[in-house]
Amino acid sequence: FGVKRSILHNINRIGAKVTVVPAQTSADEVLALDPDGIFLSNGPGDPTDVPEIVEEVRKLAGKKPIFGICLGHQLLALAFGAKTYKMKFGHRGGNQPVKNLKMGKVHISAQNHGYAVDASTLDKDWSELFVNMNDGSNEGVRHNTNPWFTSQFHPEACSGPVDTLFMFDLFVEKLTL
Repeated sequence: FGVKRSILHNINRIGAKVTVVPAQTSADEVLALDPDGIFLSNGPGDPTDVPEIVEEVRKLAGKKPIFGICLGHQLLALAFGAKTYKMKFGHRGGNQPVKNLKMGKVHISAQNHGYAVDASTLDKDWSELFVNMNDGSNEGVRHNTNPWFTSQFHPEACSGPVDTLFMFDLFVEKLTL
């Protein structure tokens, strides 16, 4: 959807081989590559403008671990029934505090988005994973039983020394399940 080189670098850093496919690649074509996991990248724009991609993401359900960042986060949430909205003021730049609801810890993140997932519309099988400490907006979700999780922020941007790089390590852990 517009992956950044630093994301690919961090996926390689954790020992994973990356195969990049175009945004319009079907779920069947992706699964035919027999990946260990699926990464949904960042990208520009309104996630509701690409319903055909949301449908393909939905078809990946239950097949492989999935990790989404930014637009990938929004697309995965949409694929499972959540809604997104245009923010009055988008989040741009570094030093954005996000709370990890699972760990109870605040991380400093880098962000660049104008849309957010409406956490109140998450299906009962999904939970918020991160919340923005400035405005309470959703910054990530996780499936309660499947190895699918997301971040709205950019863990590869390292706002702190290595504040949120653990997200890539978590993805590799999910691949070995």
